[in-house]
Amino acid sequence: MKRTQFLVMCALFTALIIVGAFIKIPIPVVPFTLQVLFTTLAGALLGSKGGAISTACYAFLGLIGIPVFTQGGGFGYVLQPSFGYILGFIAGAFVTGLIVERAKNLTFARSLIANFAGLIIVYAMGMVYYYLICKYALLAPIGLWNLFFYCFLMVVPGDICLCVLAAVLTKKIRPIIKKYEA
Repeated sequence: MKRTQFLVMCALFTALIIVGAFIKIPIPVVPFTLQVLFTTLAGALLGSKGGAISTACYAFLGLIGIPVFTQGGGFGYVLQPSFGYILGFIAGAFVTGLIVERAKNLTFARSLIANFAGLIIVYAMGMVYYYLICKYALLAPIGLWNLFFYCFLMVVPGDICLCVLAAVLTKKIRPIIKKYEA
């Protein structure tokens, strides 16, 4: 991908992640959003580097005070228990992209595996961060069952569906992007 095209695609996915943050279904603790769809697609379509850059730009914009996160923005957002999911988006997009890059023949199944690997990282980082911030920074510990229920069980079914959708979209869109890379 040419440098200008790469930068435009990274900016596009940063914008899509921002939009995805505001398309949400409010549920207790962690709202269901379309961020997983767009961070996963960023990794799958732009590769590890592009996916990580797109999601890191999103995080940077929010941390400098632009209200792009689901509950606003600013550096103080690092004390929001859900901020770990934003960090997880960066790592998850990187891993998804890395797996997609290494696939010689990207089938739907391989794309889905890449998406699920990224999702596991998002949840692992998000839940650990949530637990640690609640316990040590906010001094309002959350029990492990409540953490598992509210931060995983209630939202993971929707995110699994988004990973499947991302695999379908990747299979359709990736050949088009590859066609224009030359």
